[in-house]
Amino acid sequence: MAAPTRTARTTWIDEGLKALGVGGPDAVRIERLAQALGVSKGGFYWHFDGRDALLDEMLDAWEQLGVDRVIDAVDDGGGDARARLRRLFEVTSTTGEVWSIELAVREWARRDSAVAARLKRVDNRRMDYLRSLFGEFCADPDEVEVRCLMVYSLFIGARSLAADHGGRRRAELVTLAQDRLLAP
Repeated sequence: MAAPTRTARTTWIDEGLKALGVGGPDAVRIERLAQALGVSKGGFYWHFDGRDALLDEMLDAWEQLGVDRVIDAVDDGGGDARARLRRLFEVTSTTGEVWSIELAVREWARRDSAVAARLKRVDNRRMDYLRSLFGEFCADPDEVEVRCLMVYSLFIGARSLAADHGGRRRAELVTLAQDRLLAP
């Protein structure tokens, strides 16, 4: 008789991230995840000591996806700093599930100091990467910091705005803003 097939650890993490993006950390419940995966919750305990262990690994996966993989995707394409920044803008322009997870983590961080510390680390890693890119063509450290702040603010804030833009599409304005930030 063949051994029973176990649901992979990464499958639980991925399903947890989906639940997080839809309903925040309170939506990440072992029974709900097992039901969504069509498995018993017993398999969960093969991989994790409990819900807190899953939540921690979900944050690890979010950090890897939102920092490490993004930087790898940008740097693998090569080019000068401006080319890599343009690629960064493209890579991070996605919406949907990834963005909903980002928002959920940010909201969660407002209520949980450990998550807030993780979010601060992620934000600092992202800003450090931006500094390294802008620093390649901006000699003034103040100018580098201003451009980094503006880019990161666009990343976080532009999707959250409900304002009209005088008949223009938001994506157009974001592209114009990005172009200005890359100017000499």
